[in-house]
Amino acid sequence: MASPRQRADFGIAAFAVGYFLWYIPYSGLAKVLSSGKYPGVGPVSGFEMLPATALGALAGMPVFLLLTGWWRHSRRLRWRGLSMPMPGRETMAAAAFTALIIAATTLNYTFKGISILFVLLLMRAGVLVLSPLLDALHWRRVSGYSWAALVLSLAAAAVALADIKSYALTLTAVLSLAAYWGGYAGRFEVMSRYAKAHDPALNRRFFVEEHMASTPFQVLLLAVAALIGWGGVGQELRHGFTTFLSTPAAVPAFLIGLLYEGLFVFGSLIYLDRREYTFCVPVNRCASLLAGVVSAYAVAFFFGEPAPSAWQLTAAGLVVAALAVLAAPALLSKGKPAAEPERTRLLLFVCGGNTCRSPMAMAVARAELAARLRIPWRDFARSPVQADCAGVKAETGKPLTPEARVALREIGVPSPRHRARPVTAEMIERAAAVFCMTESQRQAVIALVPEAAGKTVCLDRQADIPDPIGHGQEVYRECLARIREAVRLRLDELLAAPA
Repeated sequence: MASPRQRADFGIAAFAVGYFLWYIPYSGLAKVLSSGKYPGVGPVSGFEMLPATALGALAGMPVFLLLTGWWRHSRRLRWRGLSMPMPGRETMAAAAFTALIIAATTLNYTFKGISILFVLLLMRAGVLVLSPLLDALHWRRVSGYSWAALVLSLAAAAVALADIKSYALTLTAVLSLAAYWGGYAGRFEVMSRYAKAHDPALNRRFFVEEHMASTPFQVLLLAVAALIGWGGVGQELRHGFTTFLSTPAAVPAFLIGLLYEGLFVFGSLIYLDRREYTFCVPVNRCASLLAGVVSAYAVAFFFGEPAPSAWQLTAAGLVVAALAVLAAPALLSKGKPAAEPERTRLLLFVCGGNTCRSPMAMAVARAELAARLRIPWRDFARSPVQADCAGVKAETGKPLTPEARVALREIGVPSPRHRARPVTAEMIERAAAVFCMTESQRQAVIALVPEAAGKTVCLDRQADIPDPIGHGQEVYRECLARIREAVRLRLDELLAAPA
């Protein structure tokens, strides 16, 4: 039977194949339509086709969510007896960045004087450089395989760029590329805070809500730009929303949007893998670069465009090497006796709103575990015992209270990058032990998962730990002191017991 890590490797490989297969027709059709090589249609500017492509993606989104049934993973808004899917504030923010990425990606393939492979390399190189920076910012350990794949991917970009003898990067093209890179920086930052987690339910919800909001955001973004835009860009966008939709070019433009919907699904699932961005980004980027080579050959064969050069094929070879490096851990493990599954124990701390007591308990537990197990704080993700937190009445996205942050700093415990989230059945089932601040919270957890009664206890055996919200700093200090003492006692018990 495959281990969880092997299943994860198979899953991300399948997503990469799906991304590759959708990217080939998407990039090729965008280039053919914009260059005037599409049968019966003259050259179409990128801004003219954007509204139709946005409408294509918008049409494909609900079809995917309905056919898969994944729309059920979204949070709900109740209004006058009706219940409807509604993204949270954090996923709305991610969707705004994603809308920028979608529009810029399609636009980048339509600039004259820039080949499919060249613009792919420009877009991909920027995001490849971004990935280790974000991992470092969020204290993710980056494996040696991921670093090696990153170096090979950047080498592929450098080799291909060395072959470019002449190209035209206008100010508009530079701004579009900057919007693309900025969109990914913002999207990954939000994703790091609210998803890309060990909890599959949290990742599914983020994916669905971001997906649900990003395509409407894109249409809204383009509509506003068409209304207030000036000069040629504004005029082309207005034409794209009006007379262009009745022309023969509207059909392939709409199809480009539908194709982007397909690749967006696979690309997002790759990024939400809980491994570091320095692993996930090369998987995604390599799949699209190889798709770019295939697309370039297809456009050359069917429409007479120049075929990829030897330099570009060398770059593609480096990309294949990068993919081989990323696949190495799974390939090397084949044929060997299955290793014992990792026995990581998760300690889940639960309070009400998940903005002070449970995150303080989690922070204290992480500091104590790092010290007792002699694990550097930076490498805590490798600890055999993990700590997490949630709330029975949490409002998703609320930050750690300033008083809690000050109290932790006063005792020398690092404050977590924390946003509140509600406790779920999946979290409870995965936890080895659940520690609640009050008896009523314990009962709420047991009501959610009755089978968890045996492992769900109050953190302090003697009495409830009261909520310090609304009180002064001194009350927070007293609350944290009590939490710290109770956490130490619980860890003494857990670390003394057999795993």
